[in-house]
Amino acid sequence: MQLEYFQLIDRIVDLNIGAKTITVEAQVPPPTHTIFEGHFPGYPIMPGVLLTEAMAQSAGWLLLGLMKFERMPFLAMIKEAKMRGFVSPGELLTIDAKVEHEGSGFAVTSAKARVGKELKCNAELTFRHIPFPHPDLRVHMDAMANRIGFPLQALTP
Repeated sequence: MQLEYFQLIDRIVDLNIGAKTITVEAQVPPPTHTIFEGHFPGYPIMPGVLLTEAMAQSAGWLLLGLMKFERMPFLAMIKEAKMRGFVSPGELLTIDAKVEHEGSGFAVTSAKARVGKELKCNAELTFRHIPFPHPDLRVHMDAMANRIGFPLQALTP
């Protein structure tokens, strides 16, 4: 995770375009990271808002793949978000996301994050997707895709 840049996904483990699913990994930073300074002294845990953002980024990468990087998904709604357990510094998050419904410029996804086999949180996330609003954003997303190991070969039939 590179929290200073709001880049919460470290690598894509699996992308299945046909099944409309993705699995990613994210390494939670060590306890010395600034996000833990007030969350909470003596008992550091990953903030729920960052867990939700990590799930949203995972689902967003799935949508980028499904749309062959021709449209950019933007988070529009979070529904039924549930924090089910604490995530501690240094733990490895595995996040799974899948598309539940698509249409009319929107996509509804579901995502869950776990540490090992233990479910830590889940949510339904809705995205609005539009053509890339600026060429610089597309260049940035291509660079990020390369950094996290986005399997571009999955986009070709």
